[in-house]
Formats: sequence, C-alpha cells, structure tokens
Amino acid sequence: MSNAVATDDPYRWLEVIAAEHPERLLLETGGGRRLSYGAMAALTGRLAASLAALQVAPGDRVVAQVEKSPEAIALYLACLHLGACFVPLNTAYTFAELEYFLGDAAPTVAVIRPADLEPVQAIAQRCGVTHVATLDEHGGGSLLERAESASPARAPHDPAALAALLYTSGTTGRSKGAMLTRANLGSNATTLAREWRFSSDDVLLHALPIFHVHGLFVAINTVLASGSSMLFLPKFDADETVRLLPRASVMMGVPTFYTRLLQHPGLNRDTARNVRLFVSGSAPLLAETHREFQARTGQAILERYGMSETLMNTSNPYVGERIPGSVGPALPGVEVRIVNPDSGAVLPEADSIGMIEVRGPNVFSGYWRMPEKTAAEFRQDGFFITGDLGKCDARGYVYIVGRGKDLIITGGYNVYPIEVELEIDSLPGVNESAVIGVPHADFGEGVTAVVVPNNDATLDEASIRQALEQRLAKFKLPKRVLFVTELPRNTMGKVQKSALRARYSDLYK
Repeated sequence: MSNAVATDDPYRWLEVIAAEHPERLLLETGGGRRLSYGAMAALTGRLAASLAALQVAPGDRVVAQVEKSPEAIALYLACLHLGACFVPLNTAYTFAELEYFLGDAAPTVAVIRPADLEPVQAIAQRCGVTHVATLDEHGGGSLLERAESASPARAPHDPAALAALLYTSGTTGRSKGAMLTRANLGSNATTLAREWRFSSDDVLLHALPIFHVHGLFVAINTVLASGSSMLFLPKFDADETVRLLPRASVMMGVPTFYTRLLQHPGLNRDTARNVRLFVSGSAPLLAETHREFQARTGQAILERYGMSETLMNTSNPYVGERIPGSVGPALPGVEVRIVNPDSGAVLPEADSIGMIEVRGPNVFSGYWRMPEKTAAEFRQDGFFITGDLGKCDARGYVYIVGRGKDLIITGGYNVYPIEVELEIDSLPGVNESAVIGVPHADFGEGVTAVVVPNNDATLDEASIRQALEQRLAKFKLPKRVLFVTELPRNTMGKVQKSALRARYSDLYK
C-alpha cells in the first residue's frame, strides 16, 4: 500500500483517501465501533454544514471542550473543511479558566459537553459568544442534531490560513494562543510520516487526549497523512493497552504510559512483538525507563521533542541509535541551534549548554493578539526562542537539560508555577509560596508547592489541595504541599527555585 497522500494540506488527506478508498478503516473504538475514511468524510461534511449554519466562516474560531470521540475528530476536520480555526481546550479546565479562553479567542461557536450547557451559556453571554452547541462522547448533542447531510463548499486551500489556536500557559499567569497554520500542520505530519516510516498498513494504538499537539496533530495527522488506521481508546488503561498491543504496529504515549506498562505483568516481548515503533513525548522520559522498557520488550522507545508553538522539532532516528536521555537530531527541514541565553550568540562548541532556538516550516506564526510577545520570542533571522535549555552533541543529538521560566511538564501537560502560586497565595493564612517541578517516575515531574504560612496560621496539606480543586485543572494541582518558615533567596531577594528543587529532588522516590 502507498506510504503517504501526495499533498501537505491536512484536509486533503481525508478527502483523497475517502474518494479513492472509502471503505478503508480509519479508526476502531474501544467499544468496537468502526469508522471508515468514507464514513469520516461524510460525518465531517455534516458537522461542517452544522457549523456553517451557525455562521462559521473562514478564519472564525471554533472552541471545543469535549470528550474524546470520533465526532470530536470530525469537528476538527470540519473546521479545516470550512477554513475555520479549531481551538481545542483541555477537558479539565474549570469554568473560570474557560471564561478567559472564550473572551480571548472570541469564537463564533463554543462546542461543549451537554452537562456543561447551562453554566457555559451564561459565560458565553458575558464573553459575547453568540452560539453554544453540545457534543458528547457517544455522538449525541445539539451540533449533530442540527447537522445536515450535504457538505457546504470547501474553503480554498490556503497554506498560510490559521488552522488551530493552542493555548499554552504564560509566565505571568495569562495563557497565550499559539497560532498554527495549515502549512505548519501539513508539513510536520508529512515529515513525521516519512521519518517514522508510516504506511497505510500501520495501526496506531491511540490512548492520548486530543486537545493538545501530541494526541491531535502528531498522532491523528500522521495517520491521515499516511492513510493508516487507529485503535482509538477513550483514555489510557494498562490492561486494555496490553490486550490491544498485538493488533497494533505503532504506539504513541507520554512517559506515564510507559511506567504504567512496566508495572503490568502482561507486558513482555510476546505482547509487543507486532509493534514496530513506540514513541514517547510531551514530557521527559527518564533514562532508566527507556532502558527498563527495552530490556523487557526488546524495543527502544523513540523520544522526540516538540512544543505547542512548533509541533515537532527533533526525533531520535527510526533507523539508528536511540539514545536514552536525548530527543535526537533535528527533523529534516527544521534548524536547531544553541545560543547564549543572555546575548543570543550561537554557541559553536558541541555540548555547550544554552537556550534552544528553532526555525522551520513547523514553527507557528505568532501569539494570538499579542504582537509584542510574538516579537520578543523571535530573533530577527526567524528563529523562535523556545525557553528550553539544552545542548547538542557532535553527532547532532539534542539533549534537554532544563527549562527557562520554570515551566513544569507533568504527565505531558504544561504548568507554569506562577498560575498555581497566585491561587495558593490568595488562600487565608498563606504568606507566600513557590511551586516547582520535582522528578517523578510516573509523571516526569510532580507539581510541588512549598508554602510559608503566616505566623499565626495553622495550615495543612489536605485543606490547601481541597481549596485549589475548584480553582485549577486537576493536572495543575500540587501532588504535595510542603511547609517551611522561609523560602531560599539570593542577594537580590529572588526565590531560588533551583535550591528548592535540589532540596526536594528525592521527594517522589
């Protein structure tokens, strides 16, 4: 079978295969529901017609906070069909967080879970969002109820058109919308399909969420670009994953998936024998996890490096050495350089540690409605300043050694400490706090809060966590809350988070 569809436009992948091979399987759910490329194209057309009836036009934003389902994928593709901009949101975001996103993205339509309809309608009214529609994980909801059978006219292929807006946390507590074009999505998935040797014979075991780069654009776009298929699970479950591995040829996951699989007695060389590629990303994979997985299955996990703003930048090779602790060389067409964080001067010596900067067709066009922030994050020669610290060895393999601005990546999700700190500091009895990421075998990093109580206050870990549960998404909640009389500071009075990370480095071991 063919290895790829001869186009870089994401919607054309579906369109071409649906026309040439309408009965080819695209996905099978954990419940046994099967959807062909032809059926997905028809479903996408119906949803596109429904969105068009709600006045969605090219360039308009469509916000989606919905559960994982085939219909949710069709909603993304329907936006591509219309030339609209898809804005997926983490299902864990609270209503307070959702209000910010609706106000900032200014969507024409917000698609949400049916159970959230009443509170979201009130939020939408405050934010000036005209239409709120619902979609559930079983394909029900008002969006499909109003869907027509006929597809509206497809938007012209414009590579520079905005295809997606991905919100990533900001160091000041304000989330930024990374603007990704159709060309960004198309070129990156085409490159990954080629570099990872995807063909239409492949079956991807998909247990990732679909509201961020990994599960949506890396996994699903690569499947569409190669005409392959998916075993489409609602979430990761170790028992179900081990059961389905013999039917899969590729699995993509976050480090948590692999640590959980290593705890499962059913994972062995026999269950993994048909899988030609295990990919890990979204958070650092511990070198010991890499080595233990290889010893257990005979397979070396392929680790890669990407961001919401850039999609995938580097990858360990499909053929060649996959080095534990490294995210591999730059992908074809992508340039990676290491610079002095202060001066921006390129560090020519191998293994010099500095700021990682990238340039290529994968790099986003800027931050939504934040021209000053966009200008500050790009060099004049077009390189994007990632905020990640790393090094590059003599062979071109990149190593991430730290992150600027104290970003925490836990279970594949980005958490900026300032957002959690602001919520903790607003609680009664709290003098100040510092939130850090501490090495965690299951999540890559565990969100950890170090709190200084007021002199007369009596605080405990459980009450602080309980108070935060209504104010922050679950993945942002501290796994531990520790109490100290004062935070370590340098001579300028700045909290030394590096000292805190060193002090508590063994907390989760």
